[in-house]
Formats: sequence, C-alpha cells, structure tokens
Amino acid sequence: MNAVDLLNLVIAALLLAGVYAAMSVGMTIIYGVMKIVNLAHAGFLMLGAYFVYQLHVSFHIDPLLGVVLAFPVFFLLGMAVHWLLIRRLPVSDQPTLVSLMLLFGLWLVLQNLGYLIWGNADRAILTPWTFSVWRVGPLSFPAVRLVVFGAAVTSVVVLEFLLHRTWFGRAVRALMQDRDAGRIVGINVDQTARVVFGVGIAFAGAAGGLLAMLYSFSPDFGGAFLLRAFVIIVLGGLDSFAGVAVGAIILALVETFSILVLPASYQPAVAFSLLVAALVILPEGVAGLWHKTRRPA
Repeated sequence: MNAVDLLNLVIAALLLAGVYAAMSVGMTIIYGVMKIVNLAHAGFLMLGAYFVYQLHVSFHIDPLLGVVLAFPVFFLLGMAVHWLLIRRLPVSDQPTLVSLMLLFGLWLVLQNLGYLIWGNADRAILTPWTFSVWRVGPLSFPAVRLVVFGAAVTSVVVLEFLLHRTWFGRAVRALMQDRDAGRIVGINVDQTARVVFGVGIAFAGAAGGLLAMLYSFSPDFGGAFLLRAFVIIVLGGLDSFAGVAVGAIILALVETFSILVLPASYQPAVAFSLLVAALVILPEGVAGLWHKTRRPA
C-alpha cells in the first residue's frame, strides 16, 4: 500500500468517525444524567432511517432536510416515551435490571413495528451524489460521506454549544456530576431528565437518517450500530462528550484498517473485540486515563 492509499483510508475513517460520534452522543447524554443504558437506541436509529427514507420516497424531500426534520419529531417522541415509561423507573446511581429490561423490550417492540409497517426487505436512500466522488489531487472524497460528516459534526457542535453556553446545558452538566446537589440548588431534575431523554432520542433518530444515507437498512438495522455505540462510549468514558469523539475516531480507524487483513463481514467482530479490550484495559475510558495522567502525584 502506497502513501496515497493510506491517506485515503485515514480520510475515510475520519469521515466515518463524525457519524459515529453523532450516533453515540445521544446514549452518552442519557446515561450521564439518568444513569440509564438506552438499549432502545437501536430501535430509534432504525426508525430514524425509515423516517428519512419515507420523507424522501413519499414527498421527495432531500434526505439532509429529512435529518433536520427528524430532530424535532424524535425529540417530542423521546419526551413522550419518558413521560409514559421512563419516569416510572426507580431512581438509581447505576443502571438497574428494570431499566435494562424495559428498554430492551421497547427495542423489540420498535423492531417488530418496523417489520409490520415496512416488511423485511432492505431499503436504501439514493440521491444524485450517492455515487459521486470529489477529488483533490490524488485524494478521493466520497460526496455522500463528506455531506453526512458535515451534518453530523454540525449537530454535535450545536449540542456542545448548548451544553456550555445555556442554562439548560449548565443544569445538564451539574446533574451529570451530582444529581442530589443539582436538586438542592433548584434544578428541576424530572423536567431536565425528560428534556435530556428527548435530546438523546432526537440524536438517535437523526443519526439513523444519516446512516441510512450510507448503508442499506431493514428493521434489524440498529443492532450492529448499538454495539458500535457501546464501544465508543466505553472507550470515551460513559459520561464524557469529548471522549465520544475520541472513541469514535479510534473505532473508525480500527474498523477501516481492519479491512486490510479481514473481510468486511468481520467488522462486528472487530467492534466486539475492541469493546472487550476497552472494558479490560481502560474500564474508565480514554477520559479516565487522561484525568489520571493530569492528576498531580
């Protein structure tokens, strides 16, 4: 492999990492505030893919506009799910079996709803720039991946702005650090948790739409990406947003370069192996390792 091919692989990995970060940040914010592992994340990724697909097929709406529309729709859906189901869960500082079973059951319900409405045939979103490639000298930039990367990074940057420049963001970060202290200083924990769950589901739905522009999908679509999201948030630290970006880059690089030695069908095994390695070697993620190195002796 020459230097140009190597650089093209790095570019492909970085473009994929942006989408992976947007896909995982919803799980991170929900876990950080509510200490809930959202196993239904996969179901909302799948619904987001079909939402954007249906807008494109039925109303000829551009998929990128469909992703933008997915944010408010899935935000309201997430708040409704929280009001109907999540608020009834016992409050805990660690994920409980009840929450895991509830959200796993919700995932199954959403998956079977997908089968009922759309069947089991694979679908795909095709646009004029799906197969376009932009070239800069010897470097190749697939147009669809570049567009999806831009949309994903923009959404994550907007979330970062909200978390660091608004009262809501300060409330979220306070609850991630200490829920009881946040309640003492006047934060409405229940209302903030409902909004946070809505934001997490909004990112899942929008990320599903972005992924649908890159891959074919069916009602089983979200499962493989749920595993990747777990890998990313474990690598980055369960409640670290900067860590999500680092974890996404690590996973994307490992997956991309693994195709040099393994068939593409082995990528889920690569992701799972990386998850096991992260749990054994870096249980607190890259963010935990960073804090340890920065801590004075």
